[in-house]
Amino acid sequence: MSMMTHRVTLIPGDGIGPEVSAAALRVIEAAGVKIEWERFDVGNRAQELLGTSLPDDVVESIKRNGVALKGPVTTEIGKGFTSVNVRLRKALDLYANLRPVRKLPGVESPFGDVDLVVVRENTEDLYAGIEHEVVPGVIESLKIITEKGSTRIADFAFSYAQTSGRKKVTAIHKANIMKRSDGLFLECFRRVAAGYPDIEHNEMIVDTACMKLVMNPCQFDVLVMENLYGDIISDLAAGLVGGLGVVPGANLGENAAIFEAVHGTAPDIAGKNLANPTAILLSAVMMLRHIGEDPVASRIEAALDKVLAGREKTTPDLGGKASTTEFTDAVIAALEKP
Repeated sequence: MSMMTHRVTLIPGDGIGPEVSAAALRVIEAAGVKIEWERFDVGNRAQELLGTSLPDDVVESIKRNGVALKGPVTTEIGKGFTSVNVRLRKALDLYANLRPVRKLPGVESPFGDVDLVVVRENTEDLYAGIEHEVVPGVIESLKIITEKGSTRIADFAFSYAQTSGRKKVTAIHKANIMKRSDGLFLECFRRVAAGYPDIEHNEMIVDTACMKLVMNPCQFDVLVMENLYGDIISDLAAGLVGGLGVVPGANLGENAAIFEAVHGTAPDIAGKNLANPTAILLSAVMMLRHIGEDPVASRIEAALDKVLAGREKTTPDLGGKASTTEFTDAVIAALEKP
């Protein structure tokens, strides 16, 4: 058991966010990690209480602590404030989005033992948000790809593969059509790949990759791609193992990391103690590894796997009858003694 106390920023989020966050905190505490949480509201709640959806002190707290755990936050479609997630990524330069996708025991999926990782560039591409009306009725949206952005995401993917014992990195692209932008991305990928001779690498056109992910996802290991493809493929990959409720996510930069549940706020079940905390628990496991608490992370992951495999104490979305509290109690009870 670690005696060190960590300081972590906590963003419980909207809807079911506070319930699943509370569940994660209970499990972490039961596993014996000492964390001082700095708790903040963002999104709708902050907008109502403080008149801004992303208060400055949230960003300051994450900069200070270097790490945050975050629940789901509402993003209005086409109106309202700019996405809190996008603003956090920009403010903290969280250039890498990491989405490990693993088939969990007891969670139905027709796709076999999927175990892949999507690495998505998080700061540029069409998501730079540079759009304007050229003439009435014609909108131009700029796709920005830089050598710096492409090189550092490729480097992140290979370095992650190396430290996680992964064997292969696949670059996903559309350089057959976007010869200059995606061409630059591939050039950078190849340059970085040359520095990791022990890790296999290949390239695949994005549409082919989507087809192959559905036909035989077990052929993939680490996939690296630009922002837009990454947004789509990370969710497609999640669908192979049961959806966003059972996969973790992280946004990482040089000096800060946010680990988050990537599913929605599920307002229809908010406050009813029915939400499944698996996604935020798995994100917390990633966070614990990030702060050097590997043994505890592995114990929590094993306990979660055990409860999911047993199916006795799962939440309604996984076909069970347990409440959020009962599911969390079961995970705590399944924790192996250190």
